[in-house]
Amino acid sequence: MSLAIADLISKLEAWANPAWQESWDNCGWQVQPGVLDQPANVLVCLTPTLAVMAEALKLREQGTPVNLILAHHPLIFSPLKAVTQGDPVGDMVRQAIAHNIGIYTAHTNFDQVQDGTADRLAQLLHLHHSEPVVPTQAGLGYGRVGDLSPALSLQDLLDLIQAKLSPPRLIYSPAADLGQTISRVAVLGGSGASYLGAVAKTGAQAYLTSDCKFHQFQEGRDRNLVLIDAGHYATERPACDRLTEIVRQWGAPWAQLSDQDEDFRQFWGN
Repeated sequence: MSLAIADLISKLEAWANPAWQESWDNCGWQVQPGVLDQPANVLVCLTPTLAVMAEALKLREQGTPVNLILAHHPLIFSPLKAVTQGDPVGDMVRQAIAHNIGIYTAHTNFDQVQDGTADRLAQLLHLHHSEPVVPTQAGLGYGRVGDLSPALSLQDLLDLIQAKLSPPRLIYSPAADLGQTISRVAVLGGSGASYLGAVAKTGAQAYLTSDCKFHQFQEGRDRNLVLIDAGHYATERPACDRLTEIVRQWGAPWAQLSDQDEDFRQFWGN
């Protein structure tokens, strides 16, 4: 028997409970147009955009009955006061209801769990003895810190990050020597510069995250921490890929990672 959407969401919430989300967040159902009893045909994405909705509708035309968009970023952050044509969020809501496609989000709850955003980065960099930077409960929490074995030069670490994440451009703290040895690394997918103080207490020599500002690079330097910004998309997309695999393992009849996820940034000269 095919896994129903209701059963899929039950499995997801047992693993990444929406109750663990931050107070400012909006995890869980964004649009639930009456699809709970249907077999789970899931399009996984980082950000639920009109491009992803268009992809879902095209897949339907090609014979794949997509009925759930499972996203990391919430569609609705602020209270939705109106659903109007021409507004991107409003258009997503209208299309989701019109075409009977649910939209569900796992965000800061997904950031904390095993195989979540930070844990997946730790796996890709082969960090040993990985543990949360900021624990929230037993074995879970924000960020991961672990050991590189063998240790790498900063140059080799940057090359490894480039190979694993394929960011359009890596930004890193000024370093006197790219040959310096890095043996302990912290990671946090998405916007993680606010955790610099917590990372510094872990003994990490380098910190991979994204969306870092000018003075946060200064703070990293002052804390003797090499700050590495690979971009929001590049640091969170791998966890979405892993989430697709997990949904398939749970028994969803069909699950695919979106081809239309967008970085929203382009660098001149690349």
